[in-house]
Amino acid sequence: MNALRRPLALIALLALAAPPALATTTTHHHRGVSVSPAHTRAIDAKIAAQRARIEGIHAKLHEKRAELSGAQAREAALQAQLNETNRNIGHVNAMLGGTEGQIRSTQRKLAWNQLQLRGAQATLRRHQDALDRRLVDAYERGDLGYIDVLLQARSFTDFVERWNDVRYLVKANEATIRARRADERQVALIQASLLGAQTELQTEEAQQQQQRFALDGLAQQRRNLVAAADSQRRSVQTEVTQLDDISEAEEAELEGLIREKQREAELAYQQARRAALLSGEELPPEPGAPGELMWPVSGPITSPFGYRMHPVYHRMILHAGIDIGVPTGTTVAAAAAGKIIVAGYEGDCGNMVAIDHHGGLSTMYCHLSQIFVSVGQEVQRGQAIGAAGATGDATGPHVHFQVMQDGHPVDPMSFLK
Repeated sequence: MNALRRPLALIALLALAAPPALATTTTHHHRGVSVSPAHTRAIDAKIAAQRARIEGIHAKLHEKRAELSGAQAREAALQAQLNETNRNIGHVNAMLGGTEGQIRSTQRKLAWNQLQLRGAQATLRRHQDALDRRLVDAYERGDLGYIDVLLQARSFTDFVERWNDVRYLVKANEATIRARRADERQVALIQASLLGAQTELQTEEAQQQQQRFALDGLAQQRRNLVAAADSQRRSVQTEVTQLDDISEAEEAELEGLIREKQREAELAYQQARRAALLSGEELPPEPGAPGELMWPVSGPITSPFGYRMHPVYHRMILHAGIDIGVPTGTTVAAAAAGKIIVAGYEGDCGNMVAIDHHGGLSTMYCHLSQIFVSVGQEVQRGQAIGAAGATGDATGPHVHFQVMQDGHPVDPMSFLK
C-alpha cells in the first residue's frame, strides 16, 4: 500500500473507533462541544466488513511480498552461481587455448626433428651402402681398393704417404658413420621426448575438454534454474501487483463508506454547535484554522509534505505528512485536544497514534517507540501521547506527523504555529 492510500485505511480505523450514535445533545469538553454523530448500523457494518476484507488482502499482500523477496533472493543467488560457472568456463577455455598452442608448437618441432632424422638416416644409408659395396667388390672381384693404392707406391716414402692417406680416409669414413649414428640417436631421443610431451599435452587437453563439458552442463542447469526462478519471481510480482490493485479498489470503496459516515457525523456535529449557540454557549472556532495545531515535537523537518522518492520503496510516491527528526524516546505531544481513535501498530506507520479533533480534522503520529494513550481516551493539547522511534518503514528515528482534513491528507504546515 503506497503512502497516498495508506491514510485511507487509517481513516477507516478512525471511523470504526468512533463511539456509537447518541442523541444530538451537547456537553462541555476540550472543544466546548462533544457530540457523537448519528451513524447508521448499516454503514458501520459495511465499514467493518470492508475493513476485514482489506485486512485480509493486506495480510496476503504481506505474505506475497515476503515470498517475492525470497524469490528475488533465490534468483540473485542462482545468477551469482551461474556467473561463477561462466567465469570458470572462461578460465578453462583460456587453459585449453594455451594447451592447444603448446600442442601445435610441439607438432611443429616434431615435424622438424622428423626431417632431421630422415636426413641423418639417408646420409647414414649412403655411407653404409658405399662401405657395403666396397666389401662386396673386394669379395666378388678381388677389388682390394686401398691395397691397390698401397701397392702402386713407387717408393717407401710414397708407400708411407699412401698408407697415411688410406688410414685417414678409413677413419674419416668411420667417424662420419659414428657421427651420423650419434645424430640419429639424438634425433630419436628428442623425438621420443617430444612425443611424450605431446602425449601429456593431449591428455591434459582431454581433461580440460572434459572439465569444460562438465561446466557447460552445469551452466545449462543453472541457466534453467535462473529461468525458473525468474519465472517464479515474475509470477509472484504479478500477484503482488494484482493484490495492490485489489487493495486500492477496496480502499477506494472503503473511503466512500467512510465519507458517507463522516458527512453524517459532520452534520450532527454542526447541528449540535448550532444548538449550543442558540442556547447561548460560547464555542471555540471551527477546527482547521491556520495555526490551530501545535508542533508534536521540536526538531528539523527531514522530509516535507509532497511527492518524493521513497527511501524504502525507491519510487516516487506522495509523502502525506512531514517527518520531524528527533532522537528515539523524545516525548510526542498531541497537536490539539481530541479523542484517541487509533493507538497501536499499523503496518508501514509502525506504532501509531491518531486523534480525532472533530470537524473532519484528525492528526496521526507514526513510527513511535512507545504509546502512552489508549483508544477512546480524551487528550488535551500538548499532552504526552507517546515517544519518538523508528518502528514500521523508517530509515531512522523521527516522527511522521500527518494531518487529515475531510478524509484527505493536507500539508501540516498550514495548521502549525
